[in-house]
Amino acid sequence: MSAYTLTKTRFREGIWEGLLSTRQQDAPAPQIAVTLRDRPVRGVTVTETQKTGIYLLEVPVPPEAVGDGVQTFLISDAQADVVLDSFTLIAGEVQGEDLRAEVDLLRAELDMLKRAFRRHCLETT
Repeated sequence: MSAYTLTKTRFREGIWEGLLSTRQQDAPAPQIAVTLRDRPVRGVTVTETQKTGIYLLEVPVPPEAVGDGVQTFLISDAQADVVLDSFTLIAGEVQGEDLRAEVDLLRAELDMLKRAFRRHCLETT
């Protein structure tokens, strides 16, 4: 379980923004991993705000993510290995199948669960 919650604030000019917040006084600084097609997204920044326990998260959309199809970004707490949020880009020909984004998200989350399960099996044997 993550010590942080993530709330989207806006998505503008190719940058997704959100606020990470915690109520734990002794929580370590957040370590966030953002993935696209199971690969890390570069340029992600986490900046401490003036309020205690609140951090600004900025996720730039890389140029390779802009094109036909469905692109799902997973935002995870790297310390707890928990998905905090996700966002999806759909561009080009949309064939009326809104389920594509959901299937893409489920696929990405299933991959993350498989990795966590394999790691758990290695650690407990």
